[in-house]
Amino acid sequence: MIHGTWEPAPAARWEDAFLAGNGRHGVLVHGDPEDDRVTVTHHTLVRPNNAPADTAPPRLATRLPALQDALLAGDTTAAETFTDGRPLRWVQPFHPGFRTRVRRAPGGGAFPVRRSVDFTTGVVTGVCGERHCEVFVSRADDVVVQYVTAPGPSVEIDLDHRLPGAPADLVIGRGVSTARRETVLTLCARYPDSVLGYTGLTLLLTDTGRTTLTASGVRIEGAGRLLMLTRVHRHAGDLDREEETEALRALAAGTRAGAAARGDRALAPDAVQARLLARHTALHGAAYRRVTLDLRADEAERALPGSALLRRPESPALLERLFAAGRYHLLSSSGMLPPRLPGLWTGDWDTAWSGAFTTNANLNLQTASAVAADLPEVTRAHAALVEGQVAGWRENARAIFGGRGIVAPSHTDGTSGHTDHFSREYPLHLWTAGADWLLKPLLDHDEATGLRAAPTSALLAELADFYEDFLTRTGPDGRIAIVPSYSPENRPSGGSWGAVNATMDIAAARHALHAAADRAPAADAARLRSLADRLPPYRVNDDGALAEWSWPGLGDTYRHRHLSHLYPVWPLDEINPYDTPALARAARRALELRGSENDSAHGHLHHGLIAARLGEAARTEEALARVLTGDYFHDSLMSAHYPARDVYNADAAHALPALLVEALVQSTPARLVLLPALPARCPSGRITGVRTRFGARVDLTWSPGTYRAVLRPDRDADIEMRSPAGAARLVLRRGRTASSAHEPAGPGGTSTAHGAAHPYRGARPGVRLRVRGAAAGGRSCPGW
Repeated sequence: MIHGTWEPAPAARWEDAFLAGNGRHGVLVHGDPEDDRVTVTHHTLVRPNNAPADTAPPRLATRLPALQDALLAGDTTAAETFTDGRPLRWVQPFHPGFRTRVRRAPGGGAFPVRRSVDFTTGVVTGVCGERHCEVFVSRADDVVVQYVTAPGPSVEIDLDHRLPGAPADLVIGRGVSTARRETVLTLCARYPDSVLGYTGLTLLLTDTGRTTLTASGVRIEGAGRLLMLTRVHRHAGDLDREEETEALRALAAGTRAGAAARGDRALAPDAVQARLLARHTALHGAAYRRVTLDLRADEAERALPGSALLRRPESPALLERLFAAGRYHLLSSSGMLPPRLPGLWTGDWDTAWSGAFTTNANLNLQTASAVAADLPEVTRAHAALVEGQVAGWRENARAIFGGRGIVAPSHTDGTSGHTDHFSREYPLHLWTAGADWLLKPLLDHDEATGLRAAPTSALLAELADFYEDFLTRTGPDGRIAIVPSYSPENRPSGGSWGAVNATMDIAAARHALHAAADRAPAADAARLRSLADRLPPYRVNDDGALAEWSWPGLGDTYRHRHLSHLYPVWPLDEINPYDTPALARAARRALELRGSENDSAHGHLHHGLIAARLGEAARTEEALARVLTGDYFHDSLMSAHYPARDVYNADAAHALPALLVEALVQSTPARLVLLPALPARCPSGRITGVRTRFGARVDLTWSPGTYRAVLRPDRDADIEMRSPAGAARLVLRRGRTASSAHEPAGPGGTSTAHGAAHPYRGARPGVRLRVRGAAAGGRSCPGW
């Protein structure tokens, strides 16, 4: 089983519950036939914890010149008092809504339980004897669908808000109405001391049987099939429950008119479920199947339950399944917004770090595979987050830096783009690189499609405005000094957190200015490129490593989970082994010296992505090994932030597919790199559908000493291809398949190695190409 996972017992912990979602609603399915619990979540469910005015960024612009003077004069602690005095504030925490419960009466015998999730359909299934339950979250109709056959002679059904950590003073109201074979369950929750709340509604359809009311829901006796359609809404004041109920009825019927035309059969549970499932899988399945990975794993290991496979960290079957699960969970958590720190799921109101979006590594790593692994759904969700935050970004630039343009926060709940989360030890309000990192996936998407989205171009222009207003100070060498500057979330030796010329800030400014110039009128473009040329160069320290700060007296602090200073290596392409070999060597040295600090999963995955970009197969393998052997994955195949499955967190689950793709296929608008950092645990395999930034999709098959790549371009391109066999030029023509192959030397043949420490050492440097093409072109488009 590659495209799914299973367990032989119900989930005892909510962390082990199987997951489904459509990027709006999410569910955690325990699969217990005696007490079938499905926890319902939604991206909008965040608990109010501040008055609206409290989210405003600090108004510090009038004090900025004095801070800059002090830092440039050598006062290394000056930024520690650059604040309006507010304490560290957390954004509104993400929380679960409620759980649907289907509890059957005791008795009836004991049968084996098997619960599973099919990644290709997004259906979570539980089987126990004749009882069969399926749950999915429709991407087409935005509804949680729960279908039960042979539920038992008698079952009780209700909506239960009593989840771990739920506030004791949450104001709860319930409603039940039933007629014929239709029941409507409602649960209304009002946040303490707030006009805000949320309402869950479930439309329950049965094929037969008797329905009676209980204290909290209904009892169904003698039904053969049950269908539950559930939605949750966060709102202010009262929700029009009748209108929402009618919407669920119309959905069940297909349309109101359709119900009248087809009669009662239109509302039969099996017919409704089949129709909704077909509409959902047409969207979900098409997206999920675009990219696949096959590592030639043993079929017996592929058949193991996930919990057993996790105990075999060396198994290719585990890596196959985690790759598939990571794509599935990433897709399922992306829709109206991209994934949060816990994706789209939590079973507890006490979510770590508020269950927010952290944009100085976590969100960025989680969505890193969106373009290459061909999930434009994730890119659109990412764009939706950006678009909804921009007004706050503009206010951050004005309030903190006194200029035009945009500055992104490092932490947001998805409702506000204000910079409100910072402290002395975490001066995140000084970080200016965030907007560039958040726009980079949108630029990659534009390159892959060959289209220039107008919103992305507009935001790049605003980001360039910020840098033109902010980059006005110079250092002793006459070059621009970025001041203040912050390298998340590290502190230099010989200085404080807020400093000068963090390498990440330099790289982000340079990248943003050049990207904006590429889309600007000629006169503006020249001005922006001139400003970028005045930025300071990167510094190589006395250890031969790329320094984290390019400013005299600021030394490196190597033991840290973040790798912010290697931003120009990944996700940018500025430093690479082919165009900047000396800086690439310094980056390798910096990676070698970097410690893992607290073993955060995101640190290991970030390390691996940078290693792969540098062509370091051994370090890529080491990063994978740390994650696979560190007990980071729950039975659900969702991950944890720390070893020993400590703190539910999606970083490892969602970023692992990105690392594997990066190790196998890399691309820029002008280059394709095949097998740049093949991990030792992947000696042979096949990956299909990888999307490149020059407009082609790649299928790659490899085994020791040989590979074959098939390119399917959707536009013309002239690129350089690099592989274990060397380099070649490829001229691609839209719609015409091209292939490249490399085979081992024959008997008595002479072999030559290409590249360092690569498993293809000893192979003959022969590349067979079958390509046609002409020069590349470009187009523009109005939106994402």
